[in-house]
Amino acid sequence: MSQELYPFTFQPVLKEKIWGGKKLNSLFNKGENTTSKLGESWEIADLEEGQSTVNNGAQKGATLNEIIAKNPEGLLGKSVYERFGKQFPLLIKFIDAASDLSIQVHPTDETSPTGVGKTEMWYIMQADPGAKLTVGFKEKITKEDYDAHIENLSIEEVMNEHVVNEGDAFFINAGRIHAIGGGVLLAEIQQTSDVTYRVYDYNRKDDFGNLRDLHVAESREVLDFELTEDFMLDYNRDSLNTAQVVKHHTYFKTDWVKLSNKPYSIHRTESFTIIIVVAGSLVFSGDGEQGTLAAGETLLIPAENSGVVLESSTSEILEVYL
Repeated sequence: MSQELYPFTFQPVLKEKIWGGKKLNSLFNKGENTTSKLGESWEIADLEEGQSTVNNGAQKGATLNEIIAKNPEGLLGKSVYERFGKQFPLLIKFIDAASDLSIQVHPTDETSPTGVGKTEMWYIMQADPGAKLTVGFKEKITKEDYDAHIENLSIEEVMNEHVVNEGDAFFINAGRIHAIGGGVLLAEIQQTSDVTYRVYDYNRKDDFGNLRDLHVAESREVLDFELTEDFMLDYNRDSLNTAQVVKHHTYFKTDWVKLSNKPYSIHRTESFTIIIVVAGSLVFSGDGEQGTLAAGETLLIPAENSGVVLESSTSEILEVYL
């Protein structure tokens, strides 16, 4: 085991948004309590728009990109490195929607200007009563129908609405139209991309009184008008101390685990592992590092590891890997 690799925690990259709120601070102690529009906390990020910084151990202060460059196979895993190169392939964030996000769509690898699409999944960490997601079309529509609904500002009428609760999970394939509704706090696991095409933004104005840009033409080219199947994920929430599959996909694999008074060992070597604490708290130890994680915190375990143990009286985690 390299001394340069151990379980990493990171300093989050905080993003104020026009639709953001105060839950990231009040529930997860992120940012300042005076910030009223904190919309996103990028927990593990390797983009120009946001770069994670190590917050523990010998590499404290180094960026995620820098620690990958020192030992890409050791951190990512051999097959992951061969597939994605030295850029970390996932972006992990928390999103607090105090008001509705724009109706939007993300491109696929084939249609993205960067060559990297944005397929993602959501895990609901908290939701106000009646809070909802708007995702996908109720039925197949034509591009001409779509154009008419955009012109008439009626696109919401042909989209599915889903009232959400804590613990619900959803898969949003690139090309699927969607919006996060006000009152939803969620964890997002996605490809490393920040390309978003806004379809409709409720004629909302920014702090300077300007309407935000829309990307109607771009969205029309990347939207999947055939995509109508259910997007909610079904998984077993009754098991203790055993990983339950939430979604296994070519871009990421996500399991849910409820920890309860029993050590949980991770020794995956073909890929890095990300731990996202979605409820409760835990203690981690391995490869010379130990620490605590509370809800709203994350841990990156390199592929090159000699075993990491999680211990908790009660907590829930998402375990993410490739």
